[in-house]
Amino acid sequence: MAASPLAVQTDPSRRSYAEAIRDAHVFLLRHYPEVFVIGQGVWNPWYAGGSMSELEREFGRERVIDTPVSEAAVTGAAIGASLCGYRPIVLHPRMDFMLLAADIIVNQAAKWAHMLDGRDRPSVTIRAVINRGGQQGAQHSQALHAWFAHMPGLRVVMPATAADARDLLIAATLCDDPVLYIDDRWLYELEDTLPPATASDLRGIKPRILRQGKDITFVAAGYSAHLALEVAQLLAGERIEAEVVDLRVINPIDHAAAAASVQKTGRLCAIDGSWSNCGLAAEIIAGVCERVPPSQFKSAPLRITLPDAPAPGSGALEAIYYPTPERIAERVRAAIR
Repeated sequence: MAASPLAVQTDPSRRSYAEAIRDAHVFLLRHYPEVFVIGQGVWNPWYAGGSMSELEREFGRERVIDTPVSEAAVTGAAIGASLCGYRPIVLHPRMDFMLLAADIIVNQAAKWAHMLDGRDRPSVTIRAVINRGGQQGAQHSQALHAWFAHMPGLRVVMPATAADARDLLIAATLCDDPVLYIDDRWLYELEDTLPPATASDLRGIKPRILRQGKDITFVAAGYSAHLALEVAQLLAGERIEAEVVDLRVINPIDHAAAAASVQKTGRLCAIDGSWSNCGLAAEIIAGVCERVPPSQFKSAPLRITLPDAPAPGSGALEAIYYPTPERIAERVRAAIR
């Protein structure tokens, strides 16, 4: 678990991913009276990995609202409030159980602006947390981002860095469209030095090159982008220079940066922490192949995903189930050779 956001900091600009999420909440609640937070466990200091610790003490329980366990009711109430001028942030501490609110998200929030001719729209941010590992098993370990990125009318963001954990949440909350903000507990202890928080426009967020390279392009989002950086570091010791493209936003997805990188490197490796079939890795490869002529590829694109099976509940099987930097690096070496 990440350190408490209220702990003494030797460098106040140095923040963990979880602390950065809390900083975003503080910025929004302090500067925008129409923002409120609602969801399960928001008063619990550990339930969301320290990312919301003691917000209710600072801003009051009428703006940081802990609720009974009812994903559909909480999400529906927030969407309704958004149509009355509020900008709610809904917390779903496990993405798996957010499926109980899928009808409201997909059939209501994502559709209303279209059905109402753009005259009204739910300005709601739905925060879904990916939890994996720790022998949690099949019902507590799912990354379902590709499901929701399939839906027009619903913006989907996946921050991979502490800076984006803060800044994309701010931009999502200030966006007039419904946004699914997906954070990953495997990133919560990742640290970075952050400048002061500012408001930003989500529509201006583009993919970012996290590492320059010339031999192969890694494209990913969320935790998978961090995993790609670890693989790139391993390969750098063998004089294989990988370029890492962090998508940041997966709906609407912008393929331009990935395509431009592949035109330079001639190789593509799409990494995603979910399954292959109809997944984000497949979309990455398709989007790049539509923009880069086959003659510019030096080898066939690689797709790194989970095995086609639900997550196991055994620690020994988890060690095999989840891709590691070493196993990914071995596939990349084979492709380059």
